[in-house]
Amino acid sequence: PPPTHQYTIFIQIITAKMMKVTVALALVASASAFVPATNMVASTRLNAEVVWGEYDDKMWDNDAKKDVYAKWDPTAPRTGLNFNPFETFGGNSPDASGIYPGENRYKDPKRGDVSYAIMLIEKAEIEERIANPKAGEEPGCPGCKN
Repeated sequence: PPPTHQYTIFIQIITAKMMKVTVALALVASASAFVPATNMVASTRLNAEVVWGEYDDKMWDNDAKKDVYAKWDPTAPRTGLNFNPFETFGGNSPDASGIYPGENRYKDPKRGDVSYAIMLIEKAEIEERIANPKAGEEPGCPGCKN
């Protein structure tokens, strides 16, 4: 027998209620995408331990790098005042505080003049440094990035 009018109305009411419940569940489920994860911890620590380099916001030329290198202790932990200014990391040189491009707090240093004659002098100095490393200077030492 064909469905009665009351049966058709009953099916429409059930379908409408199911649709409302489905929509409500979808809204609740999508709202959770905007709730922060419970294991996230907001940082309350201030950057009080940041130590800027001696030549921060000053001319960062080869003479400044040689001065920082002379004071560098490879056996002491690496800081903004104790780092090898000639050490590269990922092909990049550090700024005046030992921070590399892409790291937090990196500052583009004020660079000195460059010429071919200056580069030849610097090349000879580099070869001298490589031939005579500081005591304790080796990959993985506390004062190195690499």
